[in-house]
Amino acid sequence: MINGIDRGPSASENGRVIDPERWTELDVPLLRTPREFVTELHQRHLPAPGTTVVAVLDPDQHVVASASFATRPHVTDGWHHRNALLLHLRRIIPHDLRLTQPARTAVLLRCREGVPEWTDQDGAWMWALRAASELHGLRCGSYLTLTPAGWHSIGDGRRGRNPHSGSWALGPVHTVTELPPRVNREASREYVWPPVPVAPVTPIEVIRRAAAR
Repeated sequence: MINGIDRGPSASENGRVIDPERWTELDVPLLRTPREFVTELHQRHLPAPGTTVVAVLDPDQHVVASASFATRPHVTDGWHHRNALLLHLRRIIPHDLRLTQPARTAVLLRCREGVPEWTDQDGAWMWALRAASELHGLRCGSYLTLTPAGWHSIGDGRRGRNPHSGSWALGPVHTVTELPPRVNREASREYVWPPVPVAPVTPIEVIRRAAAR
């Protein structure tokens, strides 16, 4: 950081990956009911493989805000993941940097293909979660994966078979046309909760827009 501006990763910086052993040493707060938490996020966002879901919990571990977004598969650097998380955290909830101690917790759920165990890509996202949490005044919480084998809380070993990375296709769809093609969901799906309010359009603004056409 130069003069308060983040210029990106320096040439001397490395190790933007956290392995499960190091994660345990960080004393990350455990979710009281990880199965219920994963189920709630899944029902809200229906993540397909390639989707990241970041959620913010209050002191009672209730979800107060969350966002899901797709990421480019070739990006593997934790610094880029951190920037993506910060962007969405700033969109869904104000920072807590004025507090002496974090009151809220950020938790990450990654829906991906592959093995349920930790990978280098998971390590990069874990590093990103910790860095983004600190920069937004939040406590760094759990990191979970959603794979074909089910969900897995990295670092504490808790896991379950459902939901899994293919469960999005079993969501509450009433007609076939309500479910977009999978390729579109993976490439462009983005969802924020609570929904961002849209400012009302005044009659004067309607007249101005019509005159500009």
